[in-house]
Amino acid sequence: MNRSIITVVGKDTVGIIAKVCTYLAERQINILDITQTIVQGYFNMMMIVDTSHISEDFRTVASELEALGNSIGVQVKCQREEIFEKMHRI
Repeated sequence: MNRSIITVVGKDTVGIIAKVCTYLAERQINILDITQTIVQGYFNMMMIVDTSHISEDFRTVASELEALGNSIGVQVKCQREEIFEKMHRI
């Protein structure tokens, strides 16, 4: 299984989850775990997803997610799980 971490951060607006999840479903990316919170109008979501079945290059998916985020006014980052773990190791 190829697991990746997706983070979404920004001002809360209607449709953030719907747009991100629609993008993922269209590319056969399965959501394994998800958490989201809104604190004083700021939206924060973290997802662990399975990217085993994507037909595009991982970099393309990450770039398209970033562009999607820009279009809806939030920051979206997609990183492979092993990179994420190494970056956040204490």
